Amino acid sequence: EDGEPRRPAVLHREVPQADEGQPGADTRRHRGGRPALQGCLHLEPPRPFLRRADPDSEVITFAKRTAKELKLPATFVPQILQSIQGQLAEFRSYEGQEMQVKEKIMPLKIDLRVNNTTIRDQFLWDIGNLESDPEEFARTLCDDLNITDPEVGPAIAVCIREQLYEIASQTVSAMREAKMSKKRRAPEFASNSKAMNNAVDMFKYFGSKGSVIRKRKEWYLYEPVVDVVPKEEAAVVDAKEQL
Repeated sequence: EDGEPRRPAVLHREVPQADEGQPGADTRRHRGGRPALQGCLHLEPPRPFLRRADPDSEVITFAKRTAKELKLPATFVPQILQSIQGQLAEFRSYEGQEMQVKEKIMPLKIDLRVNNTTIRDQFLWDIGNLESDPEEFARTLCDDLNITDPEVGPAIAVCIREQLYEIASQTVSAMREAKMSKKRRAPEFASNSKAMNNAVDMFKYFGSKGSVIRKRKEWYLYEPVVDVVPKEEAAVVDAKEQL
C-alpha cells in the first residue's frame, strides 16, 4: 500500500482452485485459512522485494504496478508477467497430486541482515501443520527479541516461506518421480531424493526415539543472535557487497 514502508516480502496470489490436500496449500496460506501461492521474481538488475496483499489484483495489473513502483522501464513488464505466469502454471500442474500432511519436523535457519540489524537463528518447523503462519511467527520473534525495525519481520517471513516452498517442491518432485518410475526400488529412490535425505538426516539428528526435545548440550545451537551495527558500518558492508 502507498502508506506502508517498502519491505522484503513474498508475492502472495490467491489460488481458489487449491484445496486442502493439494501441494502448496500446506505452507502458503493467507490469514483466514485460504490457500495462497508464493512467487519470487528474478530480475536483472537486482531489485527490492515487494509485498502486494490484494488477492484480487490481476497478474498483468500487478506486473505493471511492480514495474512502476520499482521505476523500471516498460520493457520489464513482459518479463515480470512471464515469470509470474510461469510459476502459476507450475503450481497448477501439481493439482491432483497427493501431499503428506502428517507431522514432519524440519530445521529452518535464518541468517539475515536488514538495514543495520543482523539476526541469526535456527528452529524446528512442522511443515505438516496447515495452521503454521510464518508472518505471525516473525512478528512474535521480533517482539521477543525487541527488534523494532519494521522491515526485519517481513524479511524473516520471506526467508521461512522460501525454505518451506523449496521443501514442498522437493517433496512433490520426489512423488512425481516415484509415480513415473514405479519399477524403481524404494531404497534406491530414497537415496536419490534430496527431500527424503533431509528426512533421514532429521531421524539421525533426533535419534531412534524421534524426540524433538532439545538436549541441554545443544541449547546453544538454537539461541538466536541479534546484532545492531552502526549505520556507517552497515553502509560500508553494503558498498563492499555491491563491488
